[in-house]
Amino acid sequence: MIMDINNLGFAKELSDQMKKTSSGPFIVGRITQEHRERYIVSTGDQSYEAEITGNLRFTARSRSDFPAVGDWVNISVYDKDQAIIHEILPRRSVLERRAAGNSADTQIIATNIDVAFIIQALNNNFNMNRFERYMSLCYSSHIEPVLVLSKIDLVSDQEIVDAVSILKKRAGKVRHILLSNTTMEGLSQLMATIEKGMTYCVVGSSGVGKSTLINNLLRKNTLKTGEISTHTNKGRHITEHRELFVLENGGIIIDTPGMKEVGMTDNPKGITTAFQEIIKIGRECKFHNCNHINDEGCAVLEALDKGNIDRDSYNNFIKTQKEQARFRTTIAEKRKKEKGFGKMLKNYHKDINRLNKGMHE
Repeated sequence: MIMDINNLGFAKELSDQMKKTSSGPFIVGRITQEHRERYIVSTGDQSYEAEITGNLRFTARSRSDFPAVGDWVNISVYDKDQAIIHEILPRRSVLERRAAGNSADTQIIATNIDVAFIIQALNNNFNMNRFERYMSLCYSSHIEPVLVLSKIDLVSDQEIVDAVSILKKRAGKVRHILLSNTTMEGLSQLMATIEKGMTYCVVGSSGVGKSTLINNLLRKNTLKTGEISTHTNKGRHITEHRELFVLENGGIIIDTPGMKEVGMTDNPKGITTAFQEIIKIGRECKFHNCNHINDEGCAVLEALDKGNIDRDSYNNFIKTQKEQARFRTTIAEKRKKEKGFGKMLKNYHKDINRLNKGMHE
């Protein structure tokens, strides 16, 4: 395949954005790999090892201000295959989660994504609560979630039926694909959903078959793969970085490391969409600020008692809302500290200037 920038998903909308925001004699490229703040940027016909400018690093307020795989960036080339990243072009979508631990920051998984293939292995990894969290993160940025139930060759037909039944009960409008990376069942169905010029990412826990799936889509063993440990029943961390690939049919797909945690960000839109049935019923509550836990006249609790809302989905809804509220509090505390530190620094400089002025008088 002869490659150019259009093979990487470059579109007229991006060209229009670039005209409005960019300045200088730069080349446009897309981040295809990230390795601890060193990047591979592709222009379609050539790839460059790149790092960001000192100014971009200095002005960054959080990790999300740094480039990520999927980003379109302006670069300048200073050697045959070396470049400097000067600016990140506007992102049309960002798939991100709360950073691991008690951090008040978010971690970008990938950017400029159209569809997220969320992989769960049916033999040991199927978890609707986790999937609803992934859904919330996707909907926060207008990314379509598609559930891929992998390793169907390792379970019974009844286990497949049961899993699909739970999915339809709790997320009936979401597309799903049954897949075996061993027998290749479902691979052609998944491939048929991938369109030229659109960007997809593959997310999920370690060992569920993400890298194997991409190898199968690429028709070659490009990525290292690992199986679930028979001792711990957990996946081994094989993919160590995010990487973007262009498939033969023109689709663009991003592999990502396995995630143990799917922490919620402070964007409420995703939860509203992922749990839209509960939100819809909640509009009938007696009080507009009902917490749906113990408030009088709560339509959600009434529907729960009548069996009109799935109890597991309700419990997950309450849990994710509480987690999001805690994250907002953590962010607010961080900003308060930053503001206080900024004020202290400002006063320090005033005192120094006053002292210097007094010494010269």
